[in-house]
Amino acid sequence: MASAEGPPAVEPTPPVEVLYCQVCSFPVEYCEFGSSFTRCKEWLQKTDEALYDRFYSEEALQAKIGTLSLEAQEKLEKDTAKKEAKAEAKAETALKKKMASQVTIKRIERNKRKHVTAILGLENFDVDLKKAAKFFAQKFATGASVTKNLQGQDEIVVQGDVSGEIVEMIEDGVGLLKGVPKDNVIEVEEKKKKG
Repeated sequence: MASAEGPPAVEPTPPVEVLYCQVCSFPVEYCEFGSSFTRCKEWLQKTDEALYDRFYSEEALQAKIGTLSLEAQEKLEKDTAKKEAKAEAKAETALKKKMASQVTIKRIERNKRKHVTAILGLENFDVDLKKAAKFFAQKFATGASVTKNLQGQDEIVVQGDVSGEIVEMIEDGVGLLKGVPKDNVIEVEEKKKKG
C-alpha cells in the first residue's frame, strides 16, 4: 500500500490579545467613544507608547480626520468636550454626596440589659452591606443581619452593645470599612420608652 499524503496540517491561529483601558474599561480602540477620552489617552501613552502612536499620532489622526468635513470635525470635538465635562461634573457631585453622607451607629435598648447596634449609611461609601454584616458577625461572634428600618433604608443590625468597637474599627479603617471617613460617623443611643 502506498502511503497517502493528505492535505497539509493547518496551524490554528492564536487568539487575539486585547488591551483594555484601565480608565474606562473599554478596549483601547474604543476609548474615543467613552466619556473620559483625554484621561484614556494619557493612560495609554504611559502604558504602551507603540499603541498610542498607532491610534493617536499625527499621521493616524490625519488619516482619521481626512475623511471628515470641517463641520463634522468641529462637532466631534465639541461633543467630546461636552461628554468629558459631563462625566467630570457627575463624578464631582458623587464625591460631594459621598462626603456629605453620614454613618449613624445606634445603640438600641431592647429590654433592661439587652442591646442591639444598628449601623445606617455604610452603603453611601460603597460598602457591601451583606459582606459587612457577615464581617461584624464573625468579628463579634454574634448575629448580624441587613434589614430595612422604618424609613425603608437598609441598615445592619448587630446583636449586643458593640457600638464603641464599631466606631474604633471605622477609625482604624479595618477590612471593608477602609473608605469610610471617621469624621462622618455619629454615635447615637436610643433608650426604650417606658409606657
